[in-house]
Amino acid sequence: MRTVIHKSQSGFTVVELMIAMLLSLTLGAAVVTVFVNNSYSFNQDENISRMQDDARHALHEITFDISMAGHYAELHIPEGVTPDGGLSIGTDCGPAGEVNWMYRTFDTGTGNSLSIAAIDNATNSAAAAAHSCFQSGELLEGTDIVAIKRVAGAEAAVPAAGSVYLRTNGTVGLLFNGPAPAAPPFVVAPPRADWAYRPSIYYIRQFANTPGDGIPTLCRKALRGAGPDMTTECIATGIENLQIEYGIDTSEDGHPNVYMSNPNLTDMQNVVAARVFLLARTTEIDTRYTNDKTYSISNSPDMVPGDSFHRRVFSTSVSIQNIRSMNMMGF
Repeated sequence: MRTVIHKSQSGFTVVELMIAMLLSLTLGAAVVTVFVNNSYSFNQDENISRMQDDARHALHEITFDISMAGHYAELHIPEGVTPDGGLSIGTDCGPAGEVNWMYRTFDTGTGNSLSIAAIDNATNSAAAAAHSCFQSGELLEGTDIVAIKRVAGAEAAVPAAGSVYLRTNGTVGLLFNGPAPAAPPFVVAPPRADWAYRPSIYYIRQFANTPGDGIPTLCRKALRGAGPDMTTECIATGIENLQIEYGIDTSEDGHPNVYMSNPNLTDMQNVVAARVFLLARTTEIDTRYTNDKTYSISNSPDMVPGDSFHRRVFSTSVSIQNIRSMNMMGF
């Protein structure tokens, strides 16, 4: 006799299939949610980190320039600087009607040093009146402007053509176009040295690359290139407010006695320190965030953004060494 064995075949029931599909969908949704959240966190961390790096770089650049205001190498007194008659400039940046304002280190009428000058909570009209190289409407109004005149921190090995230098022996100084003055008004007797002339004007521009892009940017007008010419150099994007308080030495001991946010040119003759405040924001919005904080910086109006940008306030204090030394020596 032959024995026949029948094997029964079995599979998933409909209920089991539905449960398996539900578990798979749940697991898949969990994986996607984790991925989306991690991606969001990464992008926001990168956005905030970029903002902080840009703000620190901006703060370093402007505070270094402010600390060097009035530095004319061994020549301590701005009145000792004389511009060469052959100096020229493509686009000056002084008040309308003034010629070669960028080369003037002091005002012959008042005797005031022009090493550092400020405009508090500036408007576009005020900026244009003081600095003719500003484009119409480029300033982000309600922010500060500071103009600084100084030379580089190290001697120039060989003066280059197209740049401006201060030649000084510590007693007199001559500003000239490199490589050498053609017919100087006087000869600076040796021992002497040449120093690159580095004037600049810091301000907040309404845009980064093209007008209307809505990205506030810390920029400066600087004397550069052939001509030479006043050119615009942008330092950091996302900087939407610059406020500076100036420490004024009223006792001539080299230390600030009072801090002023809106000093005039006479006050600035005794400035020995500065507090610099920057309000930085991310360049990209955070769709899950609403910024309802209140930002109070120096004497600018309180700001409550109500948008989706992250912001931070950065600040530091800096000593203006050259003017401080002059005050302590009784100049």
